[in-house]
Amino acid sequence: MELRVVSLVPSLSEAVGVSAPGALVGATDWCSRPAGLDVVRVGGTKNPDVGRIVGLAPDLVVANEEENRAQDLDALRGAGLEVMVTEVRSVAQAFSELGRVLAGCGVARPGWLDAAEDAWRALPVRPPERAAVVPVWRRPWMVLGRDTFAGDVLARLGVRNVYAGHAERYPRIALAELDAVAADLVVLPDEPYRFTAEDGPEAFPRLPAALVSGRHLTWYGPSLVTAPGVLAAALDEAALLRTGGA
Repeated sequence: MELRVVSLVPSLSEAVGVSAPGALVGATDWCSRPAGLDVVRVGGTKNPDVGRIVGLAPDLVVANEEENRAQDLDALRGAGLEVMVTEVRSVAQAFSELGRVLAGCGVARPGWLDAAEDAWRALPVRPPERAAVVPVWRRPWMVLGRDTFAGDVLARLGVRNVYAGHAERYPRIALAELDAVAADLVVLPDEPYRFTAEDGPEAFPRLPAALVSGRHLTWYGPSLVTAPGVLAAALDEAALLRTGGA
């Protein structure tokens, strides 16, 4: 019998939804993948409706130590539910945690997970050729700091996060400092803050901007299959802007 699963993480909702469509019975309001996902919505990642989740009688709730609050997960456990919490701070850890979650959901290892591992394994080992500022929010400005999945993704593509040594994982940095720091480009994802060509690059007039897919930079799931190519293309386009190439 297929397990009933509630996901509190967009990445995991996509992973479970693609691999075992009938297993997923609930997901957050922010879970937009797979396309057309039709399950009960249980609130946000930071404010899930515990009562609604309990009412779905899931066999398993999947969550993440960064995206979900400990008190909400404790409340779900207190209601008698099994909660599996992931920690994903590198590409390698993403693969191991995805395998663990899908196995916990009673899902056979899917082909897309093998394809994703192959895609990342095929990348040549690259030294940090470019240094980047990587904002994830504005008003106030927040950037990638130490020990993040997205930072590891960029490092594997030859881009060094200039704040990788910061004491915080997502530090708030004044724009004046961001604009003055030694960097070759600014990487602007379209989530969690939706940076666009009209909203973000103007704050960094001295740096070429790489507008990238937030799903490919920050999600760990089926998007990992195409992430190396999608992100490399966006980063290379920014490099051409810096050198004046056509």
